[in-house]
Amino acid sequence: MPASYAYLGPEGTFTEVALRTLPEAATRELIPYVSVQSALDAVRVGEAEAAFVPIENSVEGGITTTLDELVAGTPLMIYREVLLSITFALLVRPGTKLSDIKTVTAHPAAQPQVRNWLKTHLPDAVWESAASNADGARLVQEGRYDAAFAGEFAAARYGLEALETGIHDAENAQTRFVLVGRPARPAAPTGADKTSVVLWQRDDHPGALRDLLGEFASRGINLMLLQSRPTGAGIGNYCFCIDAEGHISDRRMAEALTGLKRICLQVRFLGSYPRADVRPGEVRPPFPGTSDEEFAGAADWVARCQDGRF
Repeated sequence: MPASYAYLGPEGTFTEVALRTLPEAATRELIPYVSVQSALDAVRVGEAEAAFVPIENSVEGGITTTLDELVAGTPLMIYREVLLSITFALLVRPGTKLSDIKTVTAHPAAQPQVRNWLKTHLPDAVWESAASNADGARLVQEGRYDAAFAGEFAAARYGLEALETGIHDAENAQTRFVLVGRPARPAAPTGADKTSVVLWQRDDHPGALRDLLGEFASRGINLMLLQSRPTGAGIGNYCFCIDAEGHISDRRMAEALTGLKRICLQVRFLGSYPRADVRPGEVRPPFPGTSDEEFAGAADWVARCQDGRF
């Protein structure tokens, strides 16, 4: 496997900035790809050791392109996550004034984060989506659009200038990025971990989603993300992408996944990995009996009963 990481490019994306915060990035060749799909496919076909892509932002929620790529195709696994605070700059060719701007571009995930600013300052500008924010800057450089929302750091890379900076509709907006590789043994638990799975129901019936969520709730496991995605099998057919506090090696998480495997049509394990915020998961009251020690003690009691040692 080549010692390289693929990432959503071109150079100058927020993805690249977030990737370079990982210590291991300094020892890998970092290769930009034109889309999330192509970056993940590079891992699937062995062109890259891992791919680094955005998966969620605090304004709009899950990045559907990434979620759908992880739901379908050859299985991949998440190994790390990074949180990056996001503010945008309006990048233009030198000499461009605000009144000159008729067209703007950026990645689709950027639009909800600058919608109100755009409405206030450029209400008549036409929005066109780009493959990434940095790609939008490149398109402005080429003269295809008048302005792009991107990181201020991308201006010099594409010969542009920042006409406005610090643009954001929501204070403290963040985007979550993940390092994705081929399936292998998860890293050892740190005490502040997250487990990601995708669940498919066996059939549609009253309380079906409650049944799935109950496997977590009955064991005191807190969910951090729940997002439905269409399966492609027709209107009303969905799978569910879930992030939950804890590690697969935790007894309560292992038992929850065991229960889900029994009742779901399909379960795709996307990994157990350290939380970027380094906050340890907690068993929420009132959930007595959900510690690893209590799970182990209960299992030992059942074993002793089976052996006639109760």
